[in-house]
Amino acid sequence: MIRVLLVDDQPLIRSGFRALLDLEDDIEVVAEAADGQEGLALVRERLPDVALMDVQMPLMDGIEATRRIAADPALVDVHVVMLTNYGMDEYVFDALCAGAAGFLVKDILPEDFLHAVRVAARGDALLAPAITRRLIDRYVTQPPPGRTGSGLQELTAREREAVALVAQGLSNDKIAARMVISPATAKTHINRAMAKLHAHDRAQLVILAYESGLVAPRGR
Repeated sequence: MIRVLLVDDQPLIRSGFRALLDLEDDIEVVAEAADGQEGLALVRERLPDVALMDVQMPLMDGIEATRRIAADPALVDVHVVMLTNYGMDEYVFDALCAGAAGFLVKDILPEDFLHAVRVAARGDALLAPAITRRLIDRYVTQPPPGRTGSGLQELTAREREAVALVAQGLSNDKIAARMVISPATAKTHINRAMAKLHAHDRAQLVILAYESGLVAPRGR
């Protein structure tokens, strides 16, 4: 059973998402919160698999709540998916850096919403190619100071290759095809790289790939 926490200051949004989730046999909404502060407390109390978190909320915004969740070792299995009215707004980069597994636009189709919840529960990032392109564009225009080393020296050659392909927005199946290995082996390479680099999820793995210089965006 996938345990979901809804965190949004708009009751109508929460009730709409809850109505969809309650129809699914494999998903359970364990709690709702109207602000980031309450959401953070409920994450610690209920330990959901997926926390659907609005970006802009009173008391504590979704990005700060996500940052605190990602920093708590006891919450490592909680996957935060940000809810936004704008698919490509200015919060994308900050939220991914904070530890969000991905983004959902609030006018998403119901079937895509349910699929996204299941993807997040598996630990896969909702990192669409458009979001990846935004990250790359950010690094082209505002290159950050590199994290020299950043643990990359601990990666095997195959793990480095897998991380570079993740940074291109490829799925496990496509990474496996590119590396001529099975999807299970590709996932193992990625998981080991995440552990060595202390990346919370694939989204942070992409950020680390660019910050460390493992991957350089075109035009840089």
